[in-house]
Amino acid sequence: MPIITLQELKKVFRLKQKAPGLRGSFRALLRPEYQTVEAVKGISLEMEQGELLAFIGPNGAGKSTTIKMLTGILYPSSGEASVLGYIPWQQRRELSYHIGSIFGQKPQLWYHLPPIDTFELFAHLYELEPSAFRQRRDFLVEAFSLEELLHVPVRKLSLGQRMRCEVAASLLHRPRILFLDEPTIGLDVVAKQKLREAIKLLHEQEKLTIFLTSHDVGDVEALCRRVIVINHGQVIFDDTTSALKRRFLHKKIISVRFGQPVPEDFSVKNATLLKRGEWGVKIELDTRVRPVDNLIQAIMNYAPVMDINVEDPPMEDVIREIYAVEETIHLKEPVR
Repeated sequence: MPIITLQELKKVFRLKQKAPGLRGSFRALLRPEYQTVEAVKGISLEMEQGELLAFIGPNGAGKSTTIKMLTGILYPSSGEASVLGYIPWQQRRELSYHIGSIFGQKPQLWYHLPPIDTFELFAHLYELEPSAFRQRRDFLVEAFSLEELLHVPVRKLSLGQRMRCEVAASLLHRPRILFLDEPTIGLDVVAKQKLREAIKLLHEQEKLTIFLTSHDVGDVEALCRRVIVINHGQVIFDDTTSALKRRFLHKKIISVRFGQPVPEDFSVKNATLLKRGEWGVKIELDTRVRPVDNLIQAIMNYAPVMDINVEDPPMEDVIREIYAVEETIHLKEPVR
């Protein structure tokens, strides 16, 4: 049985229009005009226990609005949703005992107090037994490497340290689902890696279900097996991360090191020469134009090859391609 179900979930906002000038402002006060904005346009999806789902899209696509409806913060304009059998916006209190949530730009730790104080406050809010709380706290402190941070005021922590404490705090009550909205925003490479490793550990040990939104492709590749792409409030892709690459990844980067110097007039047919060095070249190939094996055979026949490497372009390019396709042909059904 799915633990998250959405059926034609929609959210429409009414925004009051501002009128220019003093006269326009007075008229707007007496007869306000509103603009209707559809943030979410009929999203339907299901999610199973233990899944790691990336819910991605450009700014303004409706990602955060969807999470806020699933956690009960916002009421939908229409449609249905069920999270662990609860209707989020009607049973928000009951649901809160079973889910955790992190909004990357909205901290939940008390700014002037050390994290341990917030942990103890959460233990009371979630009605945890003292012994169960201490056991859970100690486990999370070890998993997120928080030993030296517990008694330091939050204001003195780095952003990466604070985010590790934020995620640990959201897991104190052993939630079954963790909603992560841009959890690594603003973090450096090392801090991102530590946070991802800790989240993966929790998933492996506790079968934690993770619903992630992020603009960082590294989060998607490191954590998630399934990807849903949303744009203009609609689902345009729903499949595995590997399927996303297969469908939209048509280019390969081929790096070659020859056993002899590369001549200045070196060229390649039906491919793009990105770089030419004294002993090697880097080529971009569109596999729809020319097969990889055909190009490699031509390279092998050209001159002795000492080393060759074929790799995919960055995941960012794949995501950018999906957005471009959707903008061009306006997909009306999810790509599967």
